[in-house]
Amino acid sequence: MNIDSLFKYNPLKFKKKFKKQFFLSFQKSLTKFHYERCYEYKKILNSKSIKILKIKKLEQIPFLPSKIFKDYSLKSIQNKQIVKIMNSSGTSNNNLSKIILDKNTSINQIKVLSKLVKSVIGDSRLPMIIIDSKSVITDRTRFSARVAGILGFSNFSKDTLFALNENMKLDYDNFLKFLKKYKNQKILIFGFTYLIYENFLQDLIKNEKKIDLSKTIMIHGGGWKKLANLNISNKEFKSKLKKITKINKIYNYYGMVEQTGSIFIECSEGNFHTSLFNDIIIRNNTNLKVNKTGEKGIIQIFSLIPKSYPGHSILTEDEGIILGEGDCACGIKSKYFNVLGRMENSEIRGCSDVYQ
Repeated sequence: MNIDSLFKYNPLKFKKKFKKQFFLSFQKSLTKFHYERCYEYKKILNSKSIKILKIKKLEQIPFLPSKIFKDYSLKSIQNKQIVKIMNSSGTSNNNLSKIILDKNTSINQIKVLSKLVKSVIGDSRLPMIIIDSKSVITDRTRFSARVAGILGFSNFSKDTLFALNENMKLDYDNFLKFLKKYKNQKILIFGFTYLIYENFLQDLIKNEKKIDLSKTIMIHGGGWKKLANLNISNKEFKSKLKKITKINKIYNYYGMVEQTGSIFIECSEGNFHTSLFNDIIIRNNTNLKVNKTGEKGIIQIFSLIPKSYPGHSILTEDEGIILGEGDCACGIKSKYFNVLGRMENSEIRGCSDVYQ
């Protein structure tokens, strides 16, 4: 089975046994693929005496720490096959993560993202409001995760409005005109969490304005570290938005530049769910052994997408907890979990640009 054969399925509606049949095999195949094509990856696996053929469980798939992509330009393709290099961003002057993409990996990122998002918004293209400035994507010298997110989600749009001007201020008049133009239609709103809170919601509050967004769907992610510093939780973020805009359908997502496209989408109960294309396990903070359900620890994420670089199994710098599998009140039958925040003493690094 290859990744193309999975696109005919609903990524959030599948039987546990079906996924188990292919996911481990796929991960082993990717491990072997990168071992044979990426010198640094092969060196790492050899240093750990890892025998790919002896892997029997998902937890035995070797992982790379997310930080390694700051230190090395890891690739499993030839230089002539590179079509773009994506960067993450941080608050320090440390090197940015460098994710090297070929045409096939880039296309699959878009395809998987499309399947996951359509499970929330439906198959039709929607008028879309992006809580950001258009200037962000016109500067092609900075192809970051923030830009990739905007371009990726723009694939679901039939008409797009950038809600912020070049000074990152809300263009209130054009916002209202766009809402009026599509007043009888469903509208998708996308943005990075901190920008939505600071540059959109706070602007409305400061200027004592309210907007009726009751017919819209909002998808957002990234920037939680800054909100945590302001003591704003996910629950409070939603509550403030609903109070000012009447919006009811708000979906957070968890993802990072190292596995672009392979995001985990929040359900109606506020939990993140795995899909056909990704998975997670939680490892103990001290000894890296696999934790049981209900035990918090370091999040390890798996994706079926990366073939141009060895990013299919990554140990993040995030702390999380698996809550269960198949019994979430939302009705989705996959494994579900919560993200608790950045690991203590880890570098502050989000999946989007840090707006300053």
